[in-house]
Amino acid sequence: MRIKSKQPRKQRKALFKAPLHQRQKLVSVHLAPELREEFGIRSLPVRKDDTVVIMRGGLREVEGKVTEVNLKTIQVFVDGATRDKADGSTINIPFHPSNLMIIKLNLSDKRRKAILKRKAMGRDI
Repeated sequence: MRIKSKQPRKQRKALFKAPLHQRQKLVSVHLAPELREEFGIRSLPVRKDDTVVIMRGGLREVEGKVTEVNLKTIQVFVDGATRDKADGSTINIPFHPSNLMIIKLNLSDKRRKAILKRKAMGRDI
């Protein structure tokens, strides 16, 4: 997403009004060092069923599968990261993608494999 202005209000406005194809890039998550060496890329948009580790906050170093990626609010929900509410029910805790790291990719989609190959080829140049 290209934002030319340095003004914080315009930066925020661009994030809040970003279309879906740009929001998909906003949920990019760093890859673990092993995956980074294997695929030759630094980050990748997170998807459901990727395994991630939480890097910041009270649930630091908790691993779990991604259960949901909300593009509207730019939040990622991780299995195993829950909080008990006052009424006794449990809810999933939303995380910002910058606080996560992918440790295992879901490569069941052939398009995602093509994305990995394309991004790695771009790095070789």
